[in-house]
Amino acid sequence: MEELNIRHGSLEKSENLQRHRTEGFGSTAALVVRRGAPFRVTLQVEGRPFNPKTDTLRIKLSQGRHYMVMPVAFSKRVSSRRWQAYLELQGLDLRRPSVFISPPASASVGGYRFELFASKQGKWRRCLSGKFILLCNPWCPEDTVYIPFEDQREEYIQNDSGLLFMGTALNLVSRPWSFDQFEPGVLEACLNLLHVSPQHKKNPRRDYANRNNPVYLSRVVSAMINCEDDHGVLKGNWSNDFKEGVHPSTWSGSADILKKWAQSNYSPVKYGQCWVYAAVMCTVMRVLGIPCRVVTNFNSAHDTNGNLVIEEYYSETGKKLNHSKDSIWNFHVWVECWMERNDLGPEMNGWQVLDPTPQERSGGVFCCGPAPVRAIKDRRTDLFFDIPFVYAAVNADVHSIMVSKGRVVSHSKDTERVGAFICTKAVGYPRHQNITRDYKYITSPTSSLTRSSVVSDDSTLRRGSSSGIAVFLTLDKAPVAGEPIRFTVNAVNKQKVAKMMKVHLNAQAKEYNHSPSETFWETHGIIEMSPMESKVIKQQIFPAQYEDVVGDDLINLAVVLEDMATQERVLASEEFNITTSQLTIQVEDSVILNREQTATVTFSNHFSHPVSGILTVAGAGLIQGRVHYRMMVLPGGRAQQRITFLPRMTGTKMLQASLSLANINSTISGFKMVFVNKG
Repeated sequence: MEELNIRHGSLEKSENLQRHRTEGFGSTAALVVRRGAPFRVTLQVEGRPFNPKTDTLRIKLSQGRHYMVMPVAFSKRVSSRRWQAYLELQGLDLRRPSVFISPPASASVGGYRFELFASKQGKWRRCLSGKFILLCNPWCPEDTVYIPFEDQREEYIQNDSGLLFMGTALNLVSRPWSFDQFEPGVLEACLNLLHVSPQHKKNPRRDYANRNNPVYLSRVVSAMINCEDDHGVLKGNWSNDFKEGVHPSTWSGSADILKKWAQSNYSPVKYGQCWVYAAVMCTVMRVLGIPCRVVTNFNSAHDTNGNLVIEEYYSETGKKLNHSKDSIWNFHVWVECWMERNDLGPEMNGWQVLDPTPQERSGGVFCCGPAPVRAIKDRRTDLFFDIPFVYAAVNADVHSIMVSKGRVVSHSKDTERVGAFICTKAVGYPRHQNITRDYKYITSPTSSLTRSSVVSDDSTLRRGSSSGIAVFLTLDKAPVAGEPIRFTVNAVNKQKVAKMMKVHLNAQAKEYNHSPSETFWETHGIIEMSPMESKVIKQQIFPAQYEDVVGDDLINLAVVLEDMATQERVLASEEFNITTSQLTIQVEDSVILNREQTATVTFSNHFSHPVSGILTVAGAGLIQGRVHYRMMVLPGGRAQQRITFLPRMTGTKMLQASLSLANINSTISGFKMVFVNKG
């Protein structure tokens, strides 16, 4: 009988990409598919046709040195628990038979090689070989990353752009970010990240076997995003000296970082801070098929000794002092990934906190999580992984301690400040979603958790009180660059005797994760108060007084009220950001796939002096890489920059721009959502 002659085969890339919802990876050389669903390989037979009664086929699958062999069956009864290969006989073209390879929903993620063998007289002959990349499948109910709503799968897997939230709980700043998971080279960099991990280098066979588990994968990635223990992606820098690399605020997307890391033979990219670490990790997890979102915790505690108490020290005139190893970051950014926790039980399924910013070691390395959000809310500190650390980040108490000449003169406690507001990008919309209640039980209707993201005219930010005196500090409105910072101090005499009071006001510039720097504005005075009197003091800090020290930094504002007779002191303080005018982007006409398009970016200078900087424009699926322009704008002036772009993907995309100012520590951003039509 004539030998079966299989000349070549087709991976049916277009069909398989569509079936597996991996069309975005179309530029990748290998076929990209998801576990828990079959993909088709079409064979081209020359000479005699394929004979199902006499011809026998089998497939060898290899991942590294680990391999398995399976027969090609003539039954379509597919199991989600094991690898299978089958021929579909109904409508079978015997000269172009199709073999379906069906990975189980628990298969290991990564690159595979397959080889097709045909039997002749008891001997196997290789007829065909090829490669494919296998990812997790949140569309498959049997997959441990299955998420049941299509809009969430679109947001947390397919969306290649998003918003990161910074600033303060009372004045959110939205920073656009391109996750870039479908940009050329990003998938390969993410797979290389697994290959250069210490787990793979130590025991490749065990690593391949464990890659079926999203808990394992997420923990490996959390450690590999930072470079502290391995050949990780990013080097952190909070020193304000970025001469040897890139200022963290300059990054606007993940592709530049991941590709630079891969092209440099896995040397760490300089530099990252928390939002950069989290955004890059979100990209890697979405590439691997694990639903992921970026989360911001405002007033995030870094509790170094695990006592759930953050101590902050002030001088007797309201200057914040750097006397504690503990700290409160005005915001801290991590990610949540969606997965089952078979190691903990079904009640812990769902969103899990992962934090790639190197803060504390977990299992000997700098990583954090996955910590179930439900376990954090219920204070299940007995469970894996790193729940006590995350619990403290959202629940620690703040003790404000005033010291004078080495002794404590005032002490107060705040149980609501930490974890004041926790949010992520809303599904399908360019705005934030409040998820604080996922982390905390909220019982007080006056809690800071109920505040708007913008300061209202009468919101009391901080207060200090003792038996005899009290002081309240209120911002009159959300501070805006170019306008005075207006605030109100309300001093209260709680006793039936007249008092002479000293009033100390102090303002310091502050990075989001550091103690404040030196005082840049202060004023002192004396007021006389009648028994039981309440006195209102209006104050303002002018732009010329704060512009040189703020930029992307924040302001720590404090007031100390001192009874001159008893030396009794009370403190009220607040840390806040100053919003700058955003870049505006206008897009002309409707946006059509593969048709050149024009947009205009506009910046208005509200500063009291000229500003200059580099404008960077990007957009996943719209612009290849980044384009840069120089800008210089006079006080009160306006600058416009026209750009052209060529959309390469259909659907809703984000066109984003950022202006890094050279003479101010500030980056100004803007974005425009555009819908790309097929035309």
